[in-house]
Amino acid sequence: MTEPAVDGAPDAHTGLWRGDAGELPDRTRRVLLRLVRGPYLSGAREAQLWAVLLTDEAVIRSRLADLFLELVIDRVGEFAFVRNAPSDDVPKAVRSEALTFLDTAMLLILRQTMLSEEGRGRVIVGQAEVFEQLAVFRTPDRDEKDFASRVNSSWNKMQNKLRVLHALGDDRAEISPVLRLLVDADQIRAITAEYQRIGREREGGGIAPSTDAEDQSE
Repeated sequence: MTEPAVDGAPDAHTGLWRGDAGELPDRTRRVLLRLVRGPYLSGAREAQLWAVLLTDEAVIRSRLADLFLELVIDRVGEFAFVRNAPSDDVPKAVRSEALTFLDTAMLLILRQTMLSEEGRGRVIVGQAEVFEQLAVFRTPDRDEKDFASRVNSSWNKMQNKLRVLHALGDDRAEISPVLRLLVDADQIRAITAEYQRIGREREGGGIAPSTDAEDQSE
């Protein structure tokens, strides 16, 4: 039985353009492309693509595996994304995003906020309350204006690049449920331990961390 076309797309399985060597229908290719572009596909925001993903999951998962990518689907939260295949012996297909110290600290705060609000539906945070929690990481070499600029840059990265925050206006934003899978419990424990170590060093007069320091996170 032929599946109906989605979004008016032709249901032909080949020949989308002259010389097209692809085998998948137009709709399936669009989902593949959306997942590869990242950072994730939202069922709430892209209902048609989400429906195709669920229908064609097997072939999409197979084609992604051909690219050394693993498909992750949260059916309850209705979002999906791809990540590198869980093997050290294959190429890394997804480029890691460089995060500053403050980026990482903000991700941790957002993830912890989600944990504390688990089961209460949408999680909304205010920019001011997040910035206030980050204030502890302002180092002596950064004045308040400079530090505020860097924190604001991290906030914008969360919204526009990582897309783990969705702006709601009035300096408030909704935390994307995808953050649950992007930063798992093991990563939270590791990052928290590192930040606690930094805090102890600061209290003991050790060298303060640079807020320019970068690490890597997918």
